[in-house]
Amino acid sequence: MANPVKIAEHVKDSNMFELPFQYHIDLPKVFGLQLTKFMVLEMVAAVLMMLIFIPLARRAARGDLPKGRFINMFEVMVLFIRDQVVRPAIGHGADKYLPFIWTLFFFILFCNLLGLAPWAGSPTAELSVTAALATLAFLITIGSGMARFGTVKFWLGLCPPMDLPKPMAVFLVPMILSIEIMSLFIKHVILAIRLLANMFAGHLVLAVILFFIVDTATSLIWYGVMPASVLGVTTLDLLELLFAFIQAYIFAFLTALFIGMAVHQH
Repeated sequence: MANPVKIAEHVKDSNMFELPFQYHIDLPKVFGLQLTKFMVLEMVAAVLMMLIFIPLARRAARGDLPKGRFINMFEVMVLFIRDQVVRPAIGHGADKYLPFIWTLFFFILFCNLLGLAPWAGSPTAELSVTAALATLAFLITIGSGMARFGTVKFWLGLCPPMDLPKPMAVFLVPMILSIEIMSLFIKHVILAIRLLANMFAGHLVLAVILFFIVDTATSLIWYGVMPASVLGVTTLDLLELLFAFIQAYIFAFLTALFIGMAVHQH
């Protein structure tokens, strides 16, 4: 049976791209910085976004109607995030956060989809990536709240107003305020871990099923395991395709929700 630790290495970041038949492409250092597989995939996702959305934005600015299924598909997704996610979650003043939420959603989506490509990998299955995305969401959230209410009023406003006798308020208000501040940090930590766990676990399951073929290569049961494994991976790949959209949606929705709670306290 293959070592689970060894299997996990195939879905983690590395300094090379693995290819069939034990070939690999080593990634170079650039200005002393070691390029990794996930760095390259993130750059690919960014370039794809520019190639798709810059022409789409120019077309929209000119007032041209979308033409073709490809352009219509992305325009529908853009409008869905605007009308069903950002505006309902943030409310008044939501449109100024649209560029950030759009970028967040499509970057995560493209990274998730790249993870379905053979011998690639999903950058969103790496903690450093999801933590960076969650940190950006956290900074935008508290920055928006402090810009709206002021630094002191924003942090003090995390504690809901309570009609309490003064002796009880002296004890309860600081305790509840500290809990709310901790909760704000914990929410964004969970935001990073949720995306990481879902993407890493999905790719790990696919790798384990494929390794069944390798483990049984020298026995007769390979003839039964191989087609079952291929069928299982194909089915789970379709499920991973659905999860790629769902996880991007959840991250964008929760980020918009946290921003809305920060700029519209109580």
